[in-house]
Amino acid sequence: MTSNFLIIMSDEHQARALGCAKHPLARTPNLDKLASRGVRFTNAYTPSPICVPARASFATGRHVHRLRCWDNAMPYTGSARGWGHALQDSGVQVESIGKLHYRDESDPTGFDRQHVPMHVKDGIGQVWGSVRRESDRVAREGDRMLGPHIGPGESGYTRYDDAVAGRAESWLAERAASGGDGPWCLLVGLVAPHFPLVVPEHFFDMYPAERLPEVKLHPSTGYRRHPWVERQNELMNNEERFRDPAERLAAMSAYYGLCSWMDHNVGRILDALAASGKEDSTTVAYTSDHGDNVGARGLWGKSNFYEESVAVPLIMAGPDVPRGTCDTPVSLLDLSQTVADHFGCEIDAAAGAESLAEIAARPAETERAVFSEYHAVGSVSGGFMLRRGRWKLNYYVGFAPELFDLAADPEEMNDLASDPGHAGILAELETALRAVCDPEEVSAQAFADQDALIARHGGLEAALGLGAPGATPPPEDG
Repeated sequence: MTSNFLIIMSDEHQARALGCAKHPLARTPNLDKLASRGVRFTNAYTPSPICVPARASFATGRHVHRLRCWDNAMPYTGSARGWGHALQDSGVQVESIGKLHYRDESDPTGFDRQHVPMHVKDGIGQVWGSVRRESDRVAREGDRMLGPHIGPGESGYTRYDDAVAGRAESWLAERAASGGDGPWCLLVGLVAPHFPLVVPEHFFDMYPAERLPEVKLHPSTGYRRHPWVERQNELMNNEERFRDPAERLAAMSAYYGLCSWMDHNVGRILDALAASGKEDSTTVAYTSDHGDNVGARGLWGKSNFYEESVAVPLIMAGPDVPRGTCDTPVSLLDLSQTVADHFGCEIDAAAGAESLAEIAARPAETERAVFSEYHAVGSVSGGFMLRRGRWKLNYYVGFAPELFDLAADPEEMNDLASDPGHAGILAELETALRAVCDPEEVSAQAFADQDALIARHGGLEAALGLGAPGATPPPEDG
């Protein structure tokens, strides 16, 4: 008999910020426990390091350039069918609770019902972020992306996550009490540890300032960011908006506190699953849509291809799921394929996407290639990543590439792209990248689609003022 499937997706959770990943600070006992009875994928990646495109890709199992959901003003509408539609066609009950970040609840996005959903603001999202040409874009003034207050307290997001976890608890209890025999699939979307960097005091106090490590490659120590990354960051430059050094440390404490707050809510959901009597007949997957830089290189948020931003946590446990760790590089597109395969359904996923259960059951395939791309806020050209084996290529249209040896240099301290001794592997990886897409052609298509979007909204001046200035407001604050 097919088991149920529970997916928990957080937002902006750095892959390394897990106790089970041996992070020196992060405390995540509930996710650690989940990993202990299942498998943790140590090299998992997002298809795009920003919310809306990543979630559209996860919904369908397709790359961003196939969907043309380029940025946070081009949300998923359900027009491209995904795993939710396939489950519906097969008679599987499929519902969501919490953050989806699609366009609108009324769109046919593959759920029988959405509970307390969170979508892009007003169904349009951050149109100002679609203005990417250097000649047109305007640095953001006024509201600070990370939030006006940083530190202990409550925010609309912490209240929302509390409500989402509560609704998941009641959903699981109600489903068990109904006595229904058919399998179900439930996607629960939590927003933590996404900014604003405000967290209940108990969780903030778990990470005192004196325990925080120095961040790596900070510009104040002489590090120079890659020109593409520098231009992407200068649109908002969160590092320069801290009031003083103490607030910068408070931001780190709040981020890790939000990781533990999120873990607390995951624990509530998993406890409710156990109490419902369905733990042994439910496969559970935990992941996030992308990571967060948390001050590394003087960067905050996501939007680049360094491990802090583009790598995601990915844990799966349940009947017939192996235990331990799996070092094969994987993507959220593989999780999309996993959900479909779990219920015996087919989806039009990206070439090479496979069930995570099958990947974990095989010896590690470290040469498996994984791809990511970025065409959203701040980027002045298309950015692309290809990870294969120990090597990682960051390819920027119109800029020099970056090449990292993740085996010898897991912290990505030494860019090898200009080293003649690595010209061969650089060429190999670019060839592999071009087998996925033509970067220049895709970048041009993204700009064309964004130009059309800007025109539909009344032109450049109108577009620059459209959309939430920072984090998407939760339903109660919308």
